[in-house]
Amino acid sequence: MGRFAVLRRYPPDRSQAHPAQFNSLRWRRVRPVLVIEVYADVWCPFAHVGLRSVVRWRNELGRDDVIVRVRAWPLELVNGVPLDPTITAEHVDDLRAQVASDLFCDFDPGQFPRTSLPALAVAAAAYSRDDRTGEAVSVALRDALFEEGRDISRPDVLASVASAHGVRAPVNQDDETVRTEWHEGESRGVKGSPHFFCGEVEAFCPSLEISKDEDGYLRLWRNIETLDAFLEECFKK
Repeated sequence: MGRFAVLRRYPPDRSQAHPAQFNSLRWRRVRPVLVIEVYADVWCPFAHVGLRSVVRWRNELGRDDVIVRVRAWPLELVNGVPLDPTITAEHVDDLRAQVASDLFCDFDPGQFPRTSLPALAVAAAAYSRDDRTGEAVSVALRDALFEEGRDISRPDVLASVASAHGVRAPVNQDDETVRTEWHEGESRGVKGSPHFFCGEVEAFCPSLEISKDEDGYLRLWRNIETLDAFLEECFKK
């Protein structure tokens, strides 16, 4: 039915409705839920910045009809090795110095997880409950790592995040979901973490421009124009 679904409320028996009651009934336009998907790994600092940017943009517009569905893109399976804590810490320093001074407040390289797979399984368990819970847990896991300096491969840390959102412990099916989403991402042409999709529109790491200078140093800057263009195209739907 296009952008809006049009609903009308009727009393069970119109002939018995009081005139004042019937006259008070109004047409209501209900905006359908819009889903933005992002393939990302929970320990990827670039995805942390990208996800926060999209959530902030969504909240500032008051678009509570928009859901962010974070799909697993497990870099240790994609690359065959876990992320290097030292290199990740350098990326965090670059992001904080150049584009995100308000993020990575208490990041602790000494608490960098050995694997992200258990955290991704917790996120999968949260999404199996509902999308809102899944999004909240996906953000909370990244905050635990990058804003609170907690090791999100530790069972007690994961249990704390899960219980705070009323999420059950992960089961084998959640581990399988992580791998299923990874392979689905491959079939969709995912380039890396984060890669956003909204219907037929897609963008890889839309909130950042990343390059290296002639000396090999990483150069980063916010690409607000690309992010805005992606989201505006999404929100036309």
